[in-house]
Parts: sequence; structure tokens; C-alpha cells
Amino acid sequence: MKKETIFLKITIYVMALAMLAVCVIVAPHYLIGANNLLPNKPALTVLLGIGLYVTALLFYLVLYQALKLLNLIDHNSAFSKKSVTALKNIKHFAYAMCIIYILESPVFYIFAEKDDAPGVILVCAVLAGASLVIAIFASMLQKLLHQAIEIKSENDLTI
Repeated sequence: MKKETIFLKITIYVMALAMLAVCVIVAPHYLIGANNLLPNKPALTVLLGIGLYVTALLFYLVLYQALKLLNLIDHNSAFSKKSVTALKNIKHFAYAMCIIYILESPVFYIFAEKDDAPGVILVCAVLAGASLVIAIFASMLQKLLHQAIEIKSENDLTI
């Protein structure tokens, strides 16, 4: 199974490096620009920064859980309680990311209105939507995996 999961693991590491670049290079640039747009309201910039970095942390936690899941697949333990727990954690982290983006949408709106950049609101909506899709997909996989484990344990008892 290791050959099949190598590509996914490499993809996870590349995504982690891309998010690190966003957190170190892109986000500070935009936060400084946002602070310059509204110099009288630095609390909005702080809220925006906190939200962005908390969602980045949650993103890293999702990637870590995905790596755990791939390692379980490598060790032929895909149908185990640990896999269900990893999917449950991914679901919770993705829902938290979606909620943070929804709660921060008024802050995004204020900056978009001030800078006359409606694309910022679209980016916020896409990020919230993508998080929601990941959370729902993880929830479905968690339920299916849980049912498969129950069926497997029933079959093991009948044999």
C-alpha cells in the first residue's frame, strides 16, 4: 500500500509548505496593507490576523490527521477506530475553519468596501465553502467507515 499513498503524502507536505509561505510572506503583507487602509481601527486588523492564523493552525491539524490516516492505510489498519477518530478530528477542524471564516466575513467586507475590492469577499466565501465541503465529506466518510467496522466485527464473530 505504501506506493499508493506516497503521492498523497508528498501532496500534503507541499500543501504544508505552501501554507507556511502564505503565513510568512503573504499574510503579513496583506495585514500591513489592511492596517494602512483603516489606521483608526487597528482592532479589525488584529481580528483579521488572528482569524487567518488560527485557520492556518487548523489547516495544519487537518494535514496532520490526514497523514495519520495515510499511515494507518499503509499499515493495513484503515478499518480501525483510529481511522474513525482521525476522520472525526478532520471534520471538527474543518467545521471550525468554516465558522471562523463566516464570523470574519464582516471584517473582510469592511476591508473590501474600503479598498473597493469585491474579490476579497469572494475569497472568504470560497474558503468557507471549501472548509464546509471538506467537513461534510469527512463526516460522510466517518459514518461509512464506522458502519464498515461494525459489519466487519459482526462477520468476524460469525466465522
